Amino acid sequence: MSHTVIVAGVGMIPFAKPGASEPYNVMGEKAARLALRDAGVDYKAIEQAFVGYVYGDSTCGQRALYPLGMTGIPVLNVNNNCSTGSSALFLARQAVQSGAAECVLALGFEQMQPGAIKAAFADRPTPFEQFDSVTDELVGHPEIPLALRYFGGAGKAHMDKYGTRLETFAAIRAKASRHAVNNPLALFRKEVSVDDVMAAPMVWEGVMTRLMACPPTCGAAAAVICSEAYAKKHGLNRQVRIAAQAMTTDFPSTFESHDMMRVVGYDMAREASRKVYESAGIGPKDVDVVELHDCFAQNELITYEGLGLCPEGGAEKFVRDGDNTYGGKVVTNPSGGLLSKGHPLGATGLAQCYELTHQLRGTAEQRQVKGARTALQHNLGLGGACVVTLYQAA
Repeated sequence: MSHTVIVAGVGMIPFAKPGASEPYNVMGEKAARLALRDAGVDYKAIEQAFVGYVYGDSTCGQRALYPLGMTGIPVLNVNNNCSTGSSALFLARQAVQSGAAECVLALGFEQMQPGAIKAAFADRPTPFEQFDSVTDELVGHPEIPLALRYFGGAGKAHMDKYGTRLETFAAIRAKASRHAVNNPLALFRKEVSVDDVMAAPMVWEGVMTRLMACPPTCGAAAAVICSEAYAKKHGLNRQVRIAAQAMTTDFPSTFESHDMMRVVGYDMAREASRKVYESAGIGPKDVDVVELHDCFAQNELITYEGLGLCPEGGAEKFVRDGDNTYGGKVVTNPSGGLLSKGHPLGATGLAQCYELTHQLRGTAEQRQVKGARTALQHNLGLGGACVVTLYQAA
């Protein structure tokens, strides 16, 4: 029997630069307490907890949650690269939908270090061996950090194929900053123009400026997920439900297509969103608001097409027409996205859930998308995993 899954409560702390945050366990505890308070439930009501983080020793989840109560419940630690937070949410939803539990917690946090992401273990094979060799072959430029080569390479592939201009990626970054001005929890709240983005230092000549990349960030976010029956019984908020959710990992096309857009998860996004639309019985045109994985402005652009928000090759027009912001077809990243809000790896998926829950409740204040009823979330991790979640207002 499949149970209707409700997002009863969400919590998020302000995101901070590395070195300026509290330790991971304090951030995690705070976000969990905020979600419990928002849901109006005590930690004793939580039957299982799924805790996501990428950088940390094993059982950090327990370290963050034990101050809330040592109730003996299963606490599962989740690590799935940048899709970690949504992977925790995916497991929480499965637990409730299957009837294994009635009320569960999904928590994500990250205490990051400054600078580009790099491997923690140099004495063993990297999970990115195939990604790196394909990237070396298609992109070259070994002097550029790998993450920039992956996503810059995907943006360049779009430029080469469709004639997309660098200014279009700059417009996406400028849009993110306009949205973040209204988000008190975002890391960067200063508005920047297209010219500012273009004038930022070039990290890859003709392909990417520094402002087109998201910053390393520390933070935490959480959600209380329960069955509709449980919410009814305990008088919890039933305004937002998870209508559909899908998770994909890489397909042979990731490496065999010789296309950097596919190396960075285009096909995972397309297939996960297809499953979600089919399951919910809707199409991309029915979506009002989207939080998608804009780790680079380049990834936001190709993801518009992957999620079906515009036709393949139509992303530049979509941006130029203003269809990705207020007054357009679908408001993308009203929170400011990863580019302006920040990207604490384990927290990102749950921060997206936080934003979309408030959008569908009508409590997003100056960021509110008028009349939002259907929200789509896309969270991507290279190596790889992609989680797409569809939320609907009751």
